Amino acid sequence: MKVLHVITGLGIGGAEQQLRLLLRHLPVRSRVVTLTNPGAVADGIEADGTPVTHLGMTGNRDVGALPRLTRLIRQGGYDLVHTHLYRACVYGRPAARLAGVRSVIATEHSLGDAQIEGRRLSAGTRALYLATERLGTSTVAVSPSVARRLARWGVPPARIHVVPNGIETTRFAHDPTARARTRAALGLPADAFVVGGVGRLTPGKHFDRLLRAVAALPDAHLLLVGDGPERAKLLRLAAECRAADRVLLTGAVPDPPEGPGERPDLPSLLAAMDVFVSASPDETFGLAVVEALAAGLPALYVACPAIEDLPPEAAPGARRVGGAVPELAAALDEVLRERGGRLVPPEALRRYDIAHSAEQLLSLYHRAVRGPHPVK
Repeated sequence: MKVLHVITGLGIGGAEQQLRLLLRHLPVRSRVVTLTNPGAVADGIEADGTPVTHLGMTGNRDVGALPRLTRLIRQGGYDLVHTHLYRACVYGRPAARLAGVRSVIATEHSLGDAQIEGRRLSAGTRALYLATERLGTSTVAVSPSVARRLARWGVPPARIHVVPNGIETTRFAHDPTARARTRAALGLPADAFVVGGVGRLTPGKHFDRLLRAVAALPDAHLLLVGDGPERAKLLRLAAECRAADRVLLTGAVPDPPEGPGERPDLPSLLAAMDVFVSASPDETFGLAVVEALAAGLPALYVACPAIEDLPPEAAPGARRVGGAVPELAAALDEVLRERGGRLVPPEALRRYDIAHSAEQLLSLYHRAVRGPHPVK
């Protein structure tokens, strides 16, 4: 089977890195087209052996991208087109149909209750999405929560399939040697209580609240892994809170890394932490929380469908907390006082193994190619 993946961009982000992981585990011939921003993840995908083409789209209204993408799909002779993220879905589904490819699957990675890919939802956004959704074979939701949101939007439930995001669970097993090495490299005291967070530094992630909560605890350090437009604001806030010497921003870290390097990788950075916090109130999955649990960390979260969709006892190391600064500070103070050490990763993580997700997706591919197709 020959599959073309179309994605909006390939800078460092959850959906982008999830695509890279899937490509490592899908036993099909694949190629990737990125509409914009062929960044670090594009380099990683090519290093893994999958070709990447940059379409050169200049913006949401660059309608000239549609015929360019249509020609590329037609010339490639693909059996199936798989789109990822809103803009790629809106352009990729009609392009596939115009090119004569009738098997089109879209993965919805970023539909929250009030936003999609960090932008506020609108009637126009929904209408355009639904108009192009009808051109596809099926839509993949990364969690039951996203599946319910798609159904509320108007996507027929029979066309929605849940395939959860996944991780390479064994890579995140806690390594005490990596913990010591990473703390030394980052200048973190060996005995410091380190609060961690991972994600794009954007307003919706509420890292400012986490920073204020950590600043209220004199014995705590904050280690944030990621980059984004809020970086300078967070550094100013740390100075205002007189906690600049206890706040460390590492920048974005590709995961998996392209190859051995001097910078710590994500499992090593998680090893350096004592507790993980996700302060975002609107998540579509919560992959970073899953990675933290795989690393044996206690995890505090404001919203995390990956955990909320499990039975309460399935992930004992994860705990839902309020998103206000006093609530975050109180929860962190409780963890600090307990300092229970590393936890055993829960058995529920098997559900989120990337090999299992790829297996489910491959089954959908075969059904899409061999089964009935939408009527033109």
